[in-house]
Amino acid sequence: MALTEVKVIDKIEVVETGHVQVREATKIERDGVEIAKTYHRWSFEPASDVSTMPANVQAICAAAWTPEVIAAYQAQVEASRP
Repeated sequence: MALTEVKVIDKIEVVETGHVQVREATKIERDGVEIAKTYHRWSFEPASDVSTMPANVQAICAAAWTPEVIAAYQAQVEASRP
C-alpha cells in the first residue's frame, strides 16, 4: 500500500477586472486511487510578478494582461482612492 502526494494546478481563471485566480489541488492517493484532496488558491492583479508560478500560469497572465487591461485596472484603482 503506497501513499503518494500529487500537486497540480487544476484551475486558472481570468475575471472581469483582469485578476487571474489560480487553484492548486493537492491529492493524496493510495495505490493510484485518490483518498483526499485539499486546495490552495492565489489571486494576481494585472501586471503582478508571476515569475515563480508554473509556465501555464505565466502564459495565461501574459495573454490576459494586455496594456489595455493593465491601464483599465490602474485607472479603476486610482478612481477608488479617497
